Amino acid sequence: MLVYLRLFKESFSFAVNALKNNKLRTFLSLLGVTVGIFSIIGVLAAVESLEKSIMDDLSGLDKNTIYLAKYSFGPTSVPRWQRESYKQVENDAFEFVQRNVPDIQAVAYVMFGGGETMKFEDKTIAGVDVTPVSNGIYEIDDLKIDAGRMYTEAESNSGQPVIVIGDGLAKNLFENSNPIGKQIRVYGRKVTVVGKLKKFGQTIFDSPDEKAFIPANFVRRFRNGGSDGIPGAVVIKPKAGVDIGAFEQVLKQKFRNYRGLKAGEPDNFFVNKLSGMTDAIDGIIGMLNMIGWIISGFSLLVGGFGIANIMFVSVKERTNLIGIQKSLGAKNRFILFQFLFEAVVLAVIGGVVGLILVWLTSLVASSDAFTFILSPKNMIIGFSLSTFIGLLSGVLPAISASRLDPVEAIRTGM
Repeated sequence: MLVYLRLFKESFSFAVNALKNNKLRTFLSLLGVTVGIFSIIGVLAAVESLEKSIMDDLSGLDKNTIYLAKYSFGPTSVPRWQRESYKQVENDAFEFVQRNVPDIQAVAYVMFGGGETMKFEDKTIAGVDVTPVSNGIYEIDDLKIDAGRMYTEAESNSGQPVIVIGDGLAKNLFENSNPIGKQIRVYGRKVTVVGKLKKFGQTIFDSPDEKAFIPANFVRRFRNGGSDGIPGAVVIKPKAGVDIGAFEQVLKQKFRNYRGLKAGEPDNFFVNKLSGMTDAIDGIIGMLNMIGWIISGFSLLVGGFGIANIMFVSVKERTNLIGIQKSLGAKNRFILFQFLFEAVVLAVIGGVVGLILVWLTSLVASSDAFTFILSPKNMIIGFSLSTFIGLLSGVLPAISASRLDPVEAIRTGM
């Protein structure tokens, strides 16, 4: 056992000395591995960080949430001309679903509005994301009230001029004063602030901090929600434990009856599930990972070829030394380990430098909206890959060196 430990130690010492004596060559070899490891781990960390950020943003939403709408939220085989002929999903559809579809925990009618101008005294904010929606959205979405309250079902049904605003919007309009009970102008009309949401923080999607929620029936008084007006949808949250497949079938059948569709006629609406959106995101993340591996793999391959090339040159340069070592009794395995350690040390140092560069990049790239994560799993992958590349790149040069005939090696070196 001690003999093998000594063998490893001496082989390692020879490898390190060889690298020190050829600094430029060592640097160029390191560069190839460093770029390869940086590319692979950088891509893996970026994709993992993106996935975590997206899932964190969606974590407060129930994946079983369903959007009944004219439009599909994902790819569909229905031709565009056919989709455009579909009727809008309006408030009467919401009332029908609310009355007739069983096993619903919460339901809301939402109108997909655009940016609106909001005023308070001498302050004006343009392009505010104001969402006309019934009060059921509070139970469906991940909304938390910090001050005041959500507008009630009675206020929602009667279309009262009330509004709930995000934390960032409240600070911009009212600074540090209490916004509850204040009147602001939106859609050119006065509305009363009845609630302020808790601070949500920056997200890669639109943060609720800069949004406002207002009863849909209030907006329907002056904005057309019909076929030529603002698109709408019925948002449904099924009860916990319900068979989602069966629930979806019941919803479709009842809504087909409501629309007067006969057997054999295609649906003229879409049932969009939030789980379908997350599945699509998972697919995109997986594709990004695969593309990253392919592109980065080429970089790592170039680095591996660089190490192998340098090691063959090193064997050629030290042929005379190898012959002398073998003539003095050095075993084949000593020569083998000497060159193999040299390749592995090169690759491992390159891998460590690549990981450090990824870590520095993560510090620079992280922000309030996006946190760049370098996980232990990715660090282990990087270290393992660099070690494997070193072994793979150094094994052939090391074997060729260990098999040299001592007499021929000395003669060739002379």
